Amino acid sequence: MLPTPDTSHVAYERIYEPAEDSFLLLDTLSSTSETAFLRDRFGDGYVPLVVEVGPGSGVVIAFVNAQAQALFGSRNVLTAAVDVNGYACKATNETARKAASENATTHGRHLGALQGDLVAPIKDQSVDVLIFNPPYVPTPELPRQPGQADLPHLGTKPTFDDDSYMLSLSYAGGKDGMETTDRLIDSLPQVLSSRGCAYILLCAQNKPEEVKNRIRSLGENWKVETVGSSGKQAGWEKLQIVRIWIG
Repeated sequence: MLPTPDTSHVAYERIYEPAEDSFLLLDTLSSTSETAFLRDRFGDGYVPLVVEVGPGSGVVIAFVNAQAQALFGSRNVLTAAVDVNGYACKATNETARKAASENATTHGRHLGALQGDLVAPIKDQSVDVLIFNPPYVPTPELPRQPGQADLPHLGTKPTFDDDSYMLSLSYAGGKDGMETTDRLIDSLPQVLSSRGCAYILLCAQNKPEEVKNRIRSLGENWKVETVGSSGKQAGWEKLQIVRIWIG
């Protein structure tokens, strides 16, 4: 089993703590079927760009970067991340740095985490592997998008309300828990490369079969299948990971 990156430095009062959904992503990405898919898709000297949207603690993208050799069969892998939470961006960069230092012979190159809204900072048709563990909990409304005033300020201790707001960005998904995920799916034709694929986590209340049918409606070349599942009921959160790719 490949080691899970250390996130002991992360301030969980304002950043999502790795949980069952995070570990399901790690297990899925390192499974025999998915490493075979990734190696076949991005072999022949190709250098893929892997971007995680909403990395939180950075445990998933740090794992992908640290274990590039095992997942892709090559260390020639670029990784990056985008999060609306500036604290999460800082935490992700530190998690990736630590994981790479602990896996010196297998890691790829981490380019860093950017603060932004979903894929807004990313160049069109540049992402080869997109990973998204979204805010999937159904809520009456979405929290507002953070602005310049919400950036981390050195020497300023966040208030309880500041922390609660930042944490809500990681779980509050609006109607059916899908409002943010719907926006991300809409962006896939724009952001994915010609070889591109995406791994998106869904829960039972996200209506996964409806989501898959919507993805297939993007065009006859768009494929989707479930490649990971929690296999048990965690309250109402029965989790699955779908892989989306252009066939």
